[in-house]
Amino acid sequence: MELELKSLKQEPAHNQPPKLVSIVVPVYNEAAGIKEFYIELDRVLKETPYVYEVIFVNDGSYDASQGKIELLAADDNRIKYIEFSRNFGKEIATTSGLNHATGDAVLCIDCDMQHPPRYIPEFLDKWKNGAEVVVGVRNQDEHEGWIKHAGSFWFYLIMNQISETKIEPRATDFRLMDRIVVDEFNRMSERNRITRGLIDWLGFRRDSVYFDTAERAHGKASYNIFQLTRLGVNSIISLSLFPLRFAAYLGGLIIVLSGSLGVIMIIDRYIIENWLNFSGTAVLANIIIFLVGIILVILGVLAFYIGNIHQEAQRRPLYVIRRKRL
Repeated sequence: MELELKSLKQEPAHNQPPKLVSIVVPVYNEAAGIKEFYIELDRVLKETPYVYEVIFVNDGSYDASQGKIELLAADDNRIKYIEFSRNFGKEIATTSGLNHATGDAVLCIDCDMQHPPRYIPEFLDKWKNGAEVVVGVRNQDEHEGWIKHAGSFWFYLIMNQISETKIEPRATDFRLMDRIVVDEFNRMSERNRITRGLIDWLGFRRDSVYFDTAERAHGKASYNIFQLTRLGVNSIISLSLFPLRFAAYLGGLIIVLSGSLGVIMIIDRYIIENWLNFSGTAVLANIIIFLVGIILVILGVLAFYIGNIHQEAQRRPLYVIRRKRL
């Protein structure tokens, strides 16, 4: 009798359903490559012991991306989609996908094939072995231009010096998160968000998958140098208070330098009788121009933070959904 009871207790453990993995895919004008991406994604995921759902987030595409997604969804009920009313940006699109994902783990991936689906089993293996955040880290990209490469190098160098949240160089949005991480991420409500920075701020047990990127299969990158620069500035403002502190440090330095110069000018005029031959008008003009420049820099830094405060105070929704199938 006891043996029968033991066998009954153990039986459910062997019949547990496979875990669900949600795949979040931000989409912006990717009509040419969506089907090819999905075929490769489906091929890879079928070789894993998990069931999955794919959530395409159409971030206001103006090409045929939405139609392509709907055609795939009509043939496969594992495909879900969210269509925004306009373009809100990749960070918000990724956030929306995470808000609506129901899986035990959620993996974010781009559909331009620069995040190769063939690496997904490595992410899942590391998650199975206890990692709660698995980050995709790019190896050296031979297709990357020298301007982007240099900008990336200096961004991560500066960011990791001034921010309380350390970001691994060449880390990407190609990453997997356990359900507990996604739930905590969904509690964050700030509008000026850098998804990877917020996930890094959360902590949890981490591991990495290093991968090689390829050239885009179709189209061209939607981020230009200006947009990448703005993203970098937003990252610094969002994750670090150093610029505000730097403004205070700079103000203190200017006080010391201008005070020292004032003492030198007094000594030159009244003790050594114009030995340095300062021109009063020239010195005054230089001091005024220098101080005005410093004031403008400080006001510019403050404007970034005030702008963020203004956005938070407006309490607008992060995104507006035109239609969805979930």
